[in-house]
Amino acid sequence: MKDGQNIVFHGEGDQEPDLEPGDVIIVLDQKDHGTFQRRGNDLIMKMKIELAEALCGFKRTIETLDNRTLVLTSKPGEVMKHGDLKCVVSEGMPIYKSPMDKGYLILQFLVAFPEHQWLPLEKLSLLESLLPPREEVVITEEMDQADIVEFEPAEQTHRRSAESYEDDDGPRAGVQCQTS
Repeated sequence: MKDGQNIVFHGEGDQEPDLEPGDVIIVLDQKDHGTFQRRGNDLIMKMKIELAEALCGFKRTIETLDNRTLVLTSKPGEVMKHGDLKCVVSEGMPIYKSPMDKGYLILQFLVAFPEHQWLPLEKLSLLESLLPPREEVVITEEMDQADIVEFEPAEQTHRRSAESYEDDDGPRAGVQCQTS
């Protein structure tokens, strides 16, 4: 059943002589879970995996809501990208009035990348030789070089608000151009 759904027990309320008993109505209140998020009949789980697992495969166990242990294995050679979605059929929530049928368990993969300088510079060429080749870039003299640096959002907001913008209508009042 879903959040907010009612279960009604007709005639099961307070019972007194000469009075017709009322109904007992139970309203379901779904609680958040630390591992799974419910969306309809499906369960969504975010699974953190290491870069080596994303590239080379993995085997993981998870505990289901009904206390079973599932062994999840990726297919050999299948690369998991950050944000990829996969599913396990019939491991979601039981479907209302059809408890033998279940929704999907949807897995969203979060790939943990290594920290800066995790690999010595002399071994980078070995790693690069194992990975798919890079796209070659042809650089011409008309192109400008640009460096990539860390982005600090708070600093960028401060810089933008501190900049002054001039009107496109011409010079500001009080500013005169020198003529000869």
